[in-house]
Amino acid sequence: MRLSLRATMLEGGLLWGGAVLMVSLINHARPDYGLSFLQMMSSVYPWFHASHTIAGILVGTLDGLVDGALAALLFAWLYNTFCGLPRQT
Repeated sequence: MRLSLRATMLEGGLLWGGAVLMVSLINHARPDYGLSFLQMMSSVYPWFHASHTIAGILVGTLDGLVDGALAALLFAWLYNTFCGLPRQT
């Protein structure tokens, strides 16, 4: 069975981007929630800063979408490549 690269990219981007979006929105309402996670994400994503602004939330979500999509693409490509190897008998 092979994975669809497009579908896996879409789900990976939506999953990770959605996670960053949800933590950022909850942090916007309650500043003590997820602060360590957002600080860690700001050290990974160069344009994202753990600020309480809507622009910062959108930048973090976009970074998460792109990062999740690329990571899922790499995973699906590797999975499909290794599944195509002949089995030893």
